[in-house]
Amino acid sequence: MDRLNAMHLFVRVAELNSFSAVAQQMGVARSVVTRQIAALETHLGVRLMVRSTRSLTLTSAGTAYLEKCRVILNLVEVAETGVAEQRATPRGNIRISLPLSFGLKRLVPHLLEFSRRYPQVSLDMDYADRRVHLIEEGIDLAIRITRRLEGHDVVRKIGTSQMHVVASPAYLARFGRPRHPSELAHHECLGYTMQGSQQAWQFELDGVLQNFPVQARISANNGEALMHAAAQGLGITCQPDFITEASLASGELEQILAEFSVPELGIYVMLPSNRQIPHRVRVLMDFLTERIAAS
Repeated sequence: MDRLNAMHLFVRVAELNSFSAVAQQMGVARSVVTRQIAALETHLGVRLMVRSTRSLTLTSAGTAYLEKCRVILNLVEVAETGVAEQRATPRGNIRISLPLSFGLKRLVPHLLEFSRRYPQVSLDMDYADRRVHLIEEGIDLAIRITRRLEGHDVVRKIGTSQMHVVASPAYLARFGRPRHPSELAHHECLGYTMQGSQQAWQFELDGVLQNFPVQARISANNGEALMHAAAQGLGITCQPDFITEASLASGELEQILAEFSVPELGIYVMLPSNRQIPHRVRVLMDFLTERIAAS
């Protein structure tokens, strides 16, 4: 039994909660994964997992062993990438989580450029606006656009995004142009569910952040969908500049309440908190930092 390989398989099975998913990801038969885990349990003399046809649960020994495996495998990777650093040639796989709209609009060209520059690095890109669990989902690096960070987040801020309140000319002609954030309560608004509360939008007045109630008849967890709804005259929405810029330039949407500042969003690189940063991930992080700062 290749003990390191068995440990790696055990970690992936625990993270994905599935033998079949790991087998598919690794490109091997499910029986190979099952035999490796069984051999590992025999070697250790303990049950690591309780398996049934519908569920997989770690034992207490399995939970303790999982954390130690993650530390050991990370140290092995750091040791190997240390040698790679001496050759100054990044190599290996990077699993990266990207926000959907910003990822497609701004990051894809940079990631393709990175791939051409470093052909020995493979990129596995996962597009999702939700907050991913980096350790549990095996993510090496995530790009997140947010106003709120958790205390345990390991991040590097690489940019900001300005927010625009927008509506279509047709909507404004029919319902009037709000002159103050307090007037939004009397308009149809389009709410972004990933921001938490849809019942109030924040504006800065005289240096103080204030909440203003809104009625969100249509809501979605994707800003592009809300921007299209606004363009069709269905209401007012508040979206980041990378979503609104094309529609504002074409005249499809108009910015309103521009004299009232909306808190900007931070653009962050997020990293797992339980491991050192491999060389290839650090190179990608520095590359994206430079590109986003220059854009």
